[in-house]
Amino acid sequence: MNIARLRENLRKTYNKYAQERETNRMQGWKMEERSKFLSLLQKERKQTLLEIGAGTGHDSKFFQEQGLEVVCIDLSPAMVELCRQKDLTAYVMDMADIQLPANSFDAVYSMNSLLHLTKTEFPWVLLQVDRLLRVDGVFFIGMYGGRDYEGVWENDSYDPKRFFSFFTDEHLTQEVAKVFNIISFESFLIEPEDTLYFQSLILRKRSSVSTFP
Repeated sequence: MNIARLRENLRKTYNKYAQERETNRMQGWKMEERSKFLSLLQKERKQTLLEIGAGTGHDSKFFQEQGLEVVCIDLSPAMVELCRQKDLTAYVMDMADIQLPANSFDAVYSMNSLLHLTKTEFPWVLLQVDRLLRVDGVFFIGMYGGRDYEGVWENDSYDPKRFFSFFTDEHLTQEVAKVFNIISFESFLIEPEDTLYFQSLILRKRSSVSTFP
């Protein structure tokens, strides 16, 4: 599997569709998931947040407007430019190689971005997020899954077609539990005819983590 080629295709795709995605209306259920995480951040008086795979920056702007100090990263330069147009601090950066200082954030948020990682990269990125989080930091992951899959999605409506990794609920919780404590986990169908579930996790940083071999 050529990861560099997969990433380049992903960058081309999101550059191509950036303006279209900028005008998309956010679904109500995504807003609900985002608001649940915000409630936790406000309850615990978190102040700094990193969004991984920020896309056009709508979620980052939402958190910024709620008083959080936000940094966002995305693989696509076109997406990062849209974030900057919203007065967000944004960097072109691969989520598998986050070049930001350790212990920089109280919270990390990722909505439908980690599903573009290969399954060999996923554990490494969890460790990177752990490195970035401060003591007692929290991490939101939202992604589609419900079955094990890894590859270019042939039914994708985008061109170039995107690479996806999906996990069963059991597999996903096993992976994240190696690094984080699980505060909450939900898995639900968005529409009755969907073939994939949406998986929503809120995780907490541990005081120490065993590294992967």
